[in-house]
Amino acid sequence: MDNFLHIQNGQVVSRADIPDLDFSIFQEAVLNATRHSGFVVQFFAYTDEQSILKLITVIRAGLDLYTAGCSLADEYPSLTPECEKFHMFEREIAEQFGAHPKNHPWLKMVRYHENCRGKKDVFGNDYSHDIPGNYPYFTVDGDAIHEVAVGPVHAGIIEPGHFRFQCAGEEVLSLEIQLGYQHRGVEKLLEQAEQPLTRLPTIVESIAGDTAIGHSLCHSQAIEALAGLKVNDGAKVVRTIALELERISNHVGDLGALSGDVAFNPPLNYFGRIRGEFLNMLLTLAGNRFGKGLVRPGGIVFPVLEEQRRIVRDKVAEETPGIADVCDLLFSAHTVLARFEHTGTVPRNTAEKLGLVGFAGRASGLSYDARITFPTEAYAQLEANKNKRTVGDVYSRANVRREEIMHSLQSITDLLRQDIDAAPIAVPAYHTLAPDSFVVTINEAWRGEVSHCMLTDKNGSILRYKVKDPSFHNWTGLAMSLRNQGISDFPLCNKSFNLSYCGFDL
Repeated sequence: MDNFLHIQNGQVVSRADIPDLDFSIFQEAVLNATRHSGFVVQFFAYTDEQSILKLITVIRAGLDLYTAGCSLADEYPSLTPECEKFHMFEREIAEQFGAHPKNHPWLKMVRYHENCRGKKDVFGNDYSHDIPGNYPYFTVDGDAIHEVAVGPVHAGIIEPGHFRFQCAGEEVLSLEIQLGYQHRGVEKLLEQAEQPLTRLPTIVESIAGDTAIGHSLCHSQAIEALAGLKVNDGAKVVRTIALELERISNHVGDLGALSGDVAFNPPLNYFGRIRGEFLNMLLTLAGNRFGKGLVRPGGIVFPVLEEQRRIVRDKVAEETPGIADVCDLLFSAHTVLARFEHTGTVPRNTAEKLGLVGFAGRASGLSYDARITFPTEAYAQLEANKNKRTVGDVYSRANVRREEIMHSLQSITDLLRQDIDAAPIAVPAYHTLAPDSFVVTINEAWRGEVSHCMLTDKNGSILRYKVKDPSFHNWTGLAMSLRNQGISDFPLCNKSFNLSYCGFDL
């Protein structure tokens, strides 16, 4: 990593200190890093003050983070043929800035929008018409092959996404997932909504409604670093508890949905009720069942008094035994095991090549958990979670969720034993950001690694705001999980990941 700058999670560094390499040196350094078990946290383009297109990356290698940058031509040799971890990042850059990754093996649109520089894009789209865009689907030839198209409008209450299956009988040979229907231009909104900065948290917590705490935390930590704001220990504890409540509510809801997908209704009904209990605990802390409005740069907005702490503490203690019992029921039923085990398997080598994160990565044997590797808030004082089954099937993904639920319940209990002094911050607050600076923040949201990256110009204004939801890494993992599976297993595989459409589409 000689050509990289070693950085810390949430550390402000001068943009001038980030190595600006020749592209050939940058390419070689990045590929060497990712070949040796390095993973891509950020890889994005931006236009600097001299209107030069720049590329910047953040690489995770073990317990360390590294960054480097380079100038980017309108056409450059793709990194994807040598390392699949870059394939979605390069597609995104092509769409946003019109830079063509030459010899990219899967160069297709990501979100359906005209690129930032207004040039004719590399996909051959004509944006003068209302046609969504040019998206050539992968097809399998053969007399016995048939194609199944699902979405983007679905029968249930679900966000829009299109799934194109190539099948031989009931067996899925290939699944291609087409997204982008939820694109709102979040990054541009964040870059243009800086006056006042108090507008940004409202945008951030709406990136993905089920990850409001995770994205709000990353944003707040970035602003805190750039503005030199200090957060008291009590507020850090409350923010940690809120993130764990968000984790529990989503995992519990998905275990219930998985139960429903295999027609095992008792856990479906029980977990549905329990999810509401944990959303109500967020309501107790934030006045909002999704935790919106609680986390802000500098701390928390609402006071969390002994009464609120007692309500959460008592409810966690009340619900923990029941959750454990219903999990035992779910994971011991032979009808459930028959559907969960060896279904939708993503082996470790595939997960590593794609750079899967979060519980999906851990279920395939990748141990990375940002709460352990890059602990923020109060995570350094908590014990690490452990996963027993990591063979990459639906059972593994469900069981990792079960383990995370029990771990989160214990973590909240331990944190609530503390005497928390968490005075709320004054809102609104106007912050002055460090000029010509760079910061990247990472947190383990319930789906996995969320990362926000901010660059400021010489005046301290936001030059580039890059958001990465864990779903950006993991949608390809879902597609791989359907290879050689029965098409009837798709709902089960899909729910075992439960990825975010809007978090991906931004």
